[in-house]
Amino acid sequence: MAEPYESVTVETKDHVAQVTLIGPGKGNAMGPAFWSELPDVFAALDADPDVRAIVLTGSGKNFSYGLDLPAMGGSLSGVLTEGASAKPRAEFHRMVLRMQQAISAVADCRTPTVAAVQGWCIGGGVDLISAADIRYASADAKFSVREVKLAMVADVGSLARLPLILTDGHLRELALTGKDIDAARAEKIGLVNDVYDDAEACLAAAHATAAEIAGNPPLTVHGIKDVLDQQRIERVSASLRYVAAWNSAFLPSKDLMEGISATMGKRKPEFTGE
Repeated sequence: MAEPYESVTVETKDHVAQVTLIGPGKGNAMGPAFWSELPDVFAALDADPDVRAIVLTGSGKNFSYGLDLPAMGGSLSGVLTEGASAKPRAEFHRMVLRMQQAISAVADCRTPTVAAVQGWCIGGGVDLISAADIRYASADAKFSVREVKLAMVADVGSLARLPLILTDGHLRELALTGKDIDAARAEKIGLVNDVYDDAEACLAAAHATAAEIAGNPPLTVHGIKDVLDQQRIERVSASLRYVAAWNSAFLPSKDLMEGISATMGKRKPEFTGE
C-alpha cells in the first residue's frame, strides 16, 4: 500500500499486512490523524484480496499511551465549558461516534487481526486491542483502562467489547480502579492469549499466527469471522450508542477538568464529585 499515513505505517508481505502505530504523539498516542485515518486503513485492507490477515502493533517501546490529550484538547474545549449548551454537546456526541467508528473499523474488518502489544497499552490502546481477534503481549507489557483517573467513562470500545473477553468481576476491577496490570495478570484474566519474552518474540508469534490464518481458505475465514461477529454486533452497537449519549450529557464536570489538569501536570488529582 502506497498511501502515506501520519498515524500508522502499513506493510504487506505473503498475504499478511502489518499495521504499526507511529503516533505522531509520544508513545504512539492517538491524535486527530489516528481517528481519521484508521477507518480508511482498515477499509483498504478489507478490500485488498491479497491481504488475508493483519498484525497490529506499535512502534518503539510502547504499544500506545492512548488518547493524545494535548492534540485532542481543542476538540474537548466546547463541552468542557461549565453549563455547556446543546450545540457543543451535540458536536461532542458526533466526535465520540466518529472515534467509535475508528475502533469499530478494526473489529468489523473481515480480515482477522492479531495484536502484538509491548510496553504500555493505556486507555484508547485497550479500546483498540479489544477490537482485535487475537491478542499477544511481551513480558514488559502493561495495561490500564485508565479513563476513570481522568473522570471519564471509557466511550470508544473497552466497556462494550471487554465484557465479551473478560469475566465481569475482572472487567469491573480494571474499569473502576483504573489500575495498571502486567502481562502475566493480563494473560491470567484472559485479556491476552499468550505472553512472550520480549517485543521481538511477541511480534514474531503474531506473524506466525497471522501466517497460519492466511494459509486457510479466505472465504471460509471470512465466514467464521462473520458468524462469530454476528453474535456481538447488536450488543456492542447498543453499548456504544448508550455511552456516547451518556458522556455527551454527563462528561462536563469539575472533576474532568481536574483529572486532565492533574494528568498534564503529573500530579495526584483531587476529585470532589462535582
